[in-house]
Amino acid sequence: RTMRPTSTSNLEDVELGTTSSTNKSGTARSRPMMKLKDSNIVELQPLVEPNSRSSKGDGESSSFAKNIVATTMYSGCSIGMVLVNKSLASSYNHLIEGDLNILLVVFQAITAVICVEFSKFMGWVEYPNFNYQTARLWAPVNLFFCGMLFTGMASMQHNSVPMVTVFKNITNIMTTIGDCILYGAGIELLVMAAFGIMLLGAVFAARNDADITKTGLFWMLGNCLCTSGYVLYLKYATKTVKLSKFGMVFYNNVLCTCFLLPVTIFNGELSMFLSTSALHTVDYAVKNWFAGFVGFFLNFASLNCVAQTGPTTYAMIGSLNKIPIAIFGYLIFDSDISSETW
Repeated sequence: RTMRPTSTSNLEDVELGTTSSTNKSGTARSRPMMKLKDSNIVELQPLVEPNSRSSKGDGESSSFAKNIVATTMYSGCSIGMVLVNKSLASSYNHLIEGDLNILLVVFQAITAVICVEFSKFMGWVEYPNFNYQTARLWAPVNLFFCGMLFTGMASMQHNSVPMVTVFKNITNIMTTIGDCILYGAGIELLVMAAFGIMLLGAVFAARNDADITKTGLFWMLGNCLCTSGYVLYLKYATKTVKLSKFGMVFYNNVLCTCFLLPVTIFNGELSMFLSTSALHTVDYAVKNWFAGFVGFFLNFASLNCVAQTGPTTYAMIGSLNKIPIAIFGYLIFDSDISSETW
């Protein structure tokens, strides 16, 4: 059997997504490029692949934009949280003997749980109900966090502020090295140079207060390990625990409340708060609720920043936040900034 000639408009047919065939009279007939199977129309894949280089460039731009948004959110929430807590401390600490630092964390965690549960009730977010197995996987994050709080308070009692600043910068370097070893993250030269400059600046500022005791050194090393462990395990948890970011916020604050509320009972902070009627005001309650509301967003921003960028960037942003915090503290609370600090 001889083949009949087909239409010469094949190129046009391809561009239009059609193919040509001939009928018995030898005339060309176009039909759409589709395939019938079980009475369902299935479209064929495009004949021309998209430009892979263009797709790669778009993906890199999108990733860069997400990183900028994640770091900006974390930085803004972190600065806001410090300023709100500073306002609480400066307004009410003179009414009590001591402080209520851990109890404030509990108040803020309870507020964050209420916020995320209300969002779930309204249908704005979705995450599964409380599960013991999931809580067990997330618990090390809160254990590191509690350790970071306790060792940080103890180190402030046994060391000067400049020495604590020096060790905070050492913590950032430890976090970067851990990120490289555990997760294979690359360390850029400029990042290490920035950490080195911050460490040298802290050492220079602390040169007149470079005294440290064995007890102070013990607590500072413990704080370095807990802080680095918290950030590094946080990245592991965000990658392995199958939860949405809001689910992580829920578990993070529920477990934080369970771990820290008994501590406030044993160290007397809860009884001090209950026995101090000057703190039982609407103003104090509103400020605590607002602090918890900011903490809710800070939880989400921290988890998102670690998951999106990594522990090294998270540590770097935390260090850089000290600059705007110092400036805002000077402008809002009339805090003194020494010439060495400048």
